[in-house]
Amino acid sequence: MRLLLGTVLILATTAAASAQSGSGLKVVASDQAVSNGIVSADRVMAEKNGWLVIHRTDAEMKPGPVVGHAPIRAGETSDVAAILTEDVAAGDMLMLMVHSEDGGTQRGVFEYTLGAKEDGPVRVNDKLVMTTITAQ
Repeated sequence: MRLLLGTVLILATTAAASAQSGSGLKVVASDQAVSNGIVSADRVMAEKNGWLVIHRTDAEMKPGPVVGHAPIRAGETSDVAAILTEDVAAGDMLMLMVHSEDGGTQRGVFEYTLGAKEDGPVRVNDKLVMTTITAQ
């Protein structure tokens, strides 16, 4: 009985640590109109200050060029609005992704370009922290 109880406590402690180490990171957003030049996420969870980055994407679900970004805080941020820097048409697929504020030369300046390491994408278990939407 003692061994079983000890094993249960170890498993519970391990599960709690992994939940705190990034498994709660996410982006929550829905398909939306973009005619106002803005894309919004309902909620973003991040471990550190960084960026919500809007990438073009398609059915292959690979991140394409950046078409907007907005700063985010560590923890939960609600109603994050990113101003689009390019035209996006109804029907275009967009990937809303969490990027870090790491590796660049300037703090508070978004320095990422596709494939660069500066202010790059955040990954958890080698998966991007992101969601996709379709512009309306």
